[in-house]
Amino acid sequence: MNEQPIKSVAVIGLGSMGMGAAQSCVRAGLDVYGVDLNLEALKTLKEYGAKAVSSNANDFAKDLDAVLLLLINAKQVKSVLFDSGLASALKPNTAVMVSATISAQDAKDIAASLAEYQLIMLDAPVSGGAIKAASGEMTIMASGSAAAFTKLAPVLEATAAKVYNIGLEIGLGATVKIIHQLLAGVHIAAGAEAMALAARANIPLDLMYDVVTNAAGNSWMFENRMKHVVDGDYSPNSMVDIFVKDLGLVSETARDLEFELPLTSTALNMFTSASNAGFGKEDDSAVIKIFKGIELPGVES
Repeated sequence: MNEQPIKSVAVIGLGSMGMGAAQSCVRAGLDVYGVDLNLEALKTLKEYGAKAVSSNANDFAKDLDAVLLLLINAKQVKSVLFDSGLASALKPNTAVMVSATISAQDAKDIAASLAEYQLIMLDAPVSGGAIKAASGEMTIMASGSAAAFTKLAPVLEATAAKVYNIGLEIGLGATVKIIHQLLAGVHIAAGAEAMALAARANIPLDLMYDVVTNAAGNSWMFENRMKHVVDGDYSPNSMVDIFVKDLGLVSETARDLEFELPLTSTALNMFTSASNAGFGKEDDSAVIKIFKGIELPGVES
């Protein structure tokens, strides 16, 4: 098997994380091909220095050494790779880096289907948010063969400050990301509850935010997301519905392992309630809007 590092990569999914990853690959000197349905995103990446952009990766499949998928869920990943015919159009030994948050079983299924086309997969979920992605400092938790790690080394180096090699077995990377999302979702839900209580007690939210971010109760998610609440700005970087999906994956994983997760269940209920109330496409900090009888900056009571 050819284990030489890649020179060209298609980044499929140019959202807040994908755009940053693609631009990081451009800065690293890779030939970058951008793929998205958003024409403005394609224009932005082309102007940044991408070799080519398209709404269909099949347009340049034969030019690719690697594919990086930064999509929302397994359904999107499978649709792009298999329903569109991309997997069959790629050269044998092309490396496919799947960085969506998906279940371990979906990761295994995708890897098995890719193997039918002689394609190698790295199960490589990412974290860090749009700012870290833009600076090439994401955290990547990956599992797969040594060949996959070797071939994708230029992409990993361009996009990540820290790469964790979780092991050979596809699905381990997905599982570590799911456990991480348990913490991320619970931290946001707990932060929202704390800020809602502060609002109920008539404590200024900017003051409460300042206290927490300079004290022991702080977390990265509190500091990042509750600033949106203080500013009254729920423009989405990561949506409420993302955590409905991700905490759902956490719950499914726990069921498979016959393991109870009471905090996950509560947080999932909170995000589901926020989505059902019409806040699903807003920033995930909008989970605070499920609390009644409080006034929030920028939110009509």
